[in-house]
Amino acid sequence: MSSEYAKALGARLRAIRTQQGLSLHGVEQKSQGRWKAVVVGSYERGDRAVTVQRLAELAHFYGVPVHELLPGGTPNAAAELPPKLILNLEVLQNLGEDKAAPLMRYVAAIQSQRGDYNGRVLSIRQDDLRTLSVIFDLQPSVLVDQLIEWGVLDADARRAIDFEGDFSDEDEIEEDEDFDEV
Repeated sequence: MSSEYAKALGARLRAIRTQQGLSLHGVEQKSQGRWKAVVVGSYERGDRAVTVQRLAELAHFYGVPVHELLPGGTPNAAAELPPKLILNLEVLQNLGEDKAAPLMRYVAAIQSQRGDYNGRVLSIRQDDLRTLSVIFDLQPSVLVDQLIEWGVLDADARRAIDFEGDFSDEDEIEEDEDFDEV
């Protein structure tokens, strides 16, 4: 594998990882040690060749098709990072506990875990949004709309959200009907 190609492949790997809000250490933790931070980092720098098998396994871990990791696959698809989900903590503090107590507790837990107490903004991940939607008992898309209405999230955040996990009442009804037929 040429050095130039290895670096281009590494850039694609890094773009996919950062899109998912993962640090190298985060990859190691999420994979329960299956993917060592030092190894993934060496793939991303182009310092270490990655076999086709390992590339396929890494693509599976990231939940993307293998071709998304290959240079020249789909131009700039992996390089374009979606907008981050940034919570405005100053607005959140002004909402009051009666409205946003669960969100305030969740934010405090993240700040404690990260040691991040700047008090102005806090970035969250898609998984955090899914967790919050369970806490608030709302679909993720509805929760995003609520957070935007409160001013806690910027309206551009809608573009960063993957709503594939949402389901409608119709989906629930169809599933129930299929279950009754069995």
